[in-house]
Amino acid sequence: MLVVDPSYEIQDELDQASLVIRLEVCGRICYKSEEKIDRDSALPFVKKIAEHGHNSVMEMAVVTLAVKCSDEQFAALLALEPKYLFIDRLDDEILVTASIRSFRELYQRAGKTPLVEAMVGFQVDSHSYLFEGIWDGGHGLREESNIQVRKLDLQEVEGLPAALVANHRFCGVKLTVNRAVTHEIVRHRPCSYLQESQRYCRYSQDKFGNQVTFIKPMFYKEGTEEFSLWQKAMEDTEKIYLQLLDTSTPQAARTVLPNSCKTEIIVYCNLTEWKHIFKLRTSPAAEPSMREVMIPLAAEMEERYPSVF
Repeated sequence: MLVVDPSYEIQDELDQASLVIRLEVCGRICYKSEEKIDRDSALPFVKKIAEHGHNSVMEMAVVTLAVKCSDEQFAALLALEPKYLFIDRLDDEILVTASIRSFRELYQRAGKTPLVEAMVGFQVDSHSYLFEGIWDGGHGLREESNIQVRKLDLQEVEGLPAALVANHRFCGVKLTVNRAVTHEIVRHRPCSYLQESQRYCRYSQDKFGNQVTFIKPMFYKEGTEEFSLWQKAMEDTEKIYLQLLDTSTPQAARTVLPNSCKTEIIVYCNLTEWKHIFKLRTSPAAEPSMREVMIPLAAEMEERYPSVF
């Protein structure tokens, strides 16, 4: 049995990585298979994820495009009521930020719309593997429509006016918390989540130390009777869980695991949604274990983006 403190990590390094590397690093948290990452593993992993329809992983990379098009072409896009696209005007361009999943599903639904074909086709030119099984070569609309598309890098996005930064700057945070906290955080929309899966993780394996990890409860001070009772309950639970693994699968044995179990979850959303999360989850009425990680995270975000927070 291992007891650890809750923590968070803003995923700065992934902001500088390629889309395919970002998707692999985030996707492997579900299986806790990070040890399989090497310089050649990202592309096969992402292709397999896309092939199997694990669309939640494809939400973990977003692209911001600046588009020049006619009012009619823009109106045709809006008429589709596109899901999970963040759209704003900037001078004579339209800013569109969306995840790879959103672009994939939009093309499947409305690939014959000129602006949709132009945006997806632009991405296919440099990241065709992200649209395998989706992109059909287009319908010639890109050339006929005279739509101009360019991609904004992270520095350009952060240089936008504050209101646009809030909408188009996405930030991923990996939280290491108990499962009571994740039960609450996943209620927020629109966000993307990937979480360590007790269904696939077998904690009797060497890579987990042949033990279950629990989050130290903030409610009980070490050395008190309450903490001792909590500790005994976790020890007993771990013993039963490991015993069940001798004759059953992780998805069956996990049914005895409590909320105190440590889990890792990636929360990925724009700064507008982070602002909303902090408003709710740092207030005195919020669950104390949630406030334990959200208060310092909110302070760091405010320091990084004072114009937004």
